[in-house]
Order: sequence, then structure tokens, then C-alpha cells
Amino acid sequence: MKISQTSPGREGKTSEAVMATYEYRCVRCGTFDVKLPIGTAPEARDCPVCAGAARRVFSAPGIARTSTAAAALRSREEQSREAPEVVSQVPPGRTAPRQPHPALSRLPRL
Repeated sequence: MKISQTSPGREGKTSEAVMATYEYRCVRCGTFDVKLPIGTAPEARDCPVCAGAARRVFSAPGIARTSTAAAALRSREEQSREAPEVVSQVPPGRTAPRQPHPALSRLPRL
């Protein structure tokens, strides 16, 4: 995930800060994740549940080479967990003509 931020002294020019997920462990509540710009994670952080001290845990990074399309799909799926899109009607589309079942042609006609 990238965020745009204005760098001081660069007069309105934006730079891309790459976000990383850091894992912290609270003695009482367990582990939790925090997304911060790379290299800015402190060694200790307050737990969001009990406000106790939580120490940073070093774990294997989730590095993978994926295509742009796969990354976009994954990002959309992750976003839909917290803010799903609400659909009020079936989207318009081309409907295929229904073919009658072949067995219906053998039925007697009235």
C-alpha cells in the first residue's frame, strides 16, 4: 500500500511512502498488526485494546511477486472486508437467449 505525502522543503511535491505491516505482541491481549511507513516502527507501542505496552515481534515478511491484476484483485478483496460494496439491483448486462430443453420438442402438442 502506498500513500502520498508532502515532503517538507520540497514545495508541494509529493513522494510515495511504502507502507509495511508491523506485528506487536501484548502480554495480556496477544498480537496485533499496525501499518506504518517503512522504517518508522518503534520497538514498543501501546496495545489498542488494553493500552498496555506491546513489544515489536519480528516475523517473516509477506513478499511475493504478483501481477498487477492479481494485486488489484487482492487489494479489492481486502478492502471489501471492512467496507463492502452495497448493491441495490442486478447490474445490467447482456442476457443469453434461453434455449428450450431438447426433451420438450418430443412432447405431444395439444
